[in-house]
Amino acid sequence: MSEVCSSTVEVFDDVAYVYDGTLEGLLSSVFEAYINKEDPADVVPAGLIQLRLAQRIFSVSTNWEYAERVRRGIIRKCGRRTFFQIAKASVSSRADAGVSIYRFIRYAMDKHKGRSQAISNISHPAVSHLFEITRSVDNECEHIRQFARFEHLKDDGVQVWFAKVNPKDSVVPLVLGHFVERFNVQPFIIFDEVHGVAGVWDGIKKRLVQTDSADILSVMPMRSATEIDMQEAWRTFYRSVSIDSRYNPELRRHFMPMRFWRNITEMQIDETGLKKI
Repeated sequence: MSEVCSSTVEVFDDVAYVYDGTLEGLLSSVFEAYINKEDPADVVPAGLIQLRLAQRIFSVSTNWEYAERVRRGIIRKCGRRTFFQIAKASVSSRADAGVSIYRFIRYAMDKHKGRSQAISNISHPAVSHLFEITRSVDNECEHIRQFARFEHLKDDGVQVWFAKVNPKDSVVPLVLGHFVERFNVQPFIIFDEVHGVAGVWDGIKKRLVQTDSADILSVMPMRSATEIDMQEAWRTFYRSVSIDSRYNPELRRHFMPMRFWRNITEMQIDETGLKKI
């Protein structure tokens, strides 16, 4: 009987740590794994969990003190560059991002004794997996920098530039600074409709707001008097510089993925409703 019980414990020793999807929740999971002396097979946001047979769940409550202790430990032993890569990977929508970050942290802090060179050992699986994720996030950041289209909204003296984007990763926190530099003192909002995050710049301070499409669109001013004309002028220019003999839809879809088209001005139906660019 004792042998049967022992075998049962071993079968159910596969654990998945489930967190709230934030960087702080992920770092809290790392801390919990250390204090529980466990090595979870999965570290995954609650919305992406897919349990394997006989796998148990450990729900991690986000603890800011735990997260800060892990953050400070990584920076102290591995450097700020390493922590930035971890933070960047944490916005990925990949289901394996959490466990890849966890395994990299364990490798860097335990196996590599916390030396800053750990991030450079690209041949190690823990490092290569992290870089694969960060490269994908970097690509998504570049897509948003290229394809975000702002429109001028104005109502009762309030004016703002507004862009709606739909990235696969929650990269608005990473690209917000880029747009702040470009807009300078001009207020703007860049809204990620997929993840419900708005990056807001009021001309003085930037901040992130968790919201949804219905809420944010309900409080947005109307388009300015010239905005529709400017959008149509841009579409006309886009059409006029195209060269029919060099039309290559496959190449365009490669550099401008179709998933972004619904929020790109030049790819929308024009005012007549008859022609799509």
